[in-house]
Amino acid sequence: MSHEAPVIGVLALQGDVREHLIALAAADAVARPVRRPEELAEVDGLVIPGGESTTISKLAVLFGVMEPLRARVRAGMPVYGTCAGMILLADKILDPRSGQETVGGIDMIVRRNAFGRQNESFEAALAVHGIAGDPVEGVFIRAPWVESVGAETEVLAEHEGHIVAVRQGNALATSFHPELTGDHRMHALFVDMVRANRVTDSL
Repeated sequence: MSHEAPVIGVLALQGDVREHLIALAAADAVARPVRRPEELAEVDGLVIPGGESTTISKLAVLFGVMEPLRARVRAGMPVYGTCAGMILLADKILDPRSGQETVGGIDMIVRRNAFGRQNESFEAALAVHGIAGDPVEGVFIRAPWVESVGAETEVLAEHEGHIVAVRQGNALATSFHPELTGDHRMHALFVDMVRANRVTDSL
């Protein structure tokens, strides 16, 4: 295993960027904000944070980062999307907003704001496949859920019968915000994915 910490970017166009940078640093990664294609080119992996998925997708196009991001995800760069980031990693969105594009990378159909406006925020203890120990405290804020997944997509967690965490290859996505709880195990899982990918790349 490489002793050098992986460099992981956080797409810094909108959303809770600072909290992800802190969580990644706590999970032994070098974390940096990414807004432009040249910054994307310098990272080993990328987190797409929560925020407003339509706004993030439009800004990604505006900043010229959408196409290079799609290309790198297709080429196998590890990527982790939380909440709005999960929507952006979906190959298909139910009822997308006009002009909304996705990065893709996970064979799933996502429903936006699925947990409803009426309970806009809530917390739930989740058993997440691949995370040992106590349940993960999931913070859901106008969160999406995964309506269905393809054969290659692994379901990591469910809440009340709805899929809220998935992984497909080097792509990871959660409906919830692990960066808001002080529990860095989801970020550590992603850092491990990035490390493993770097070892594979160097072989």
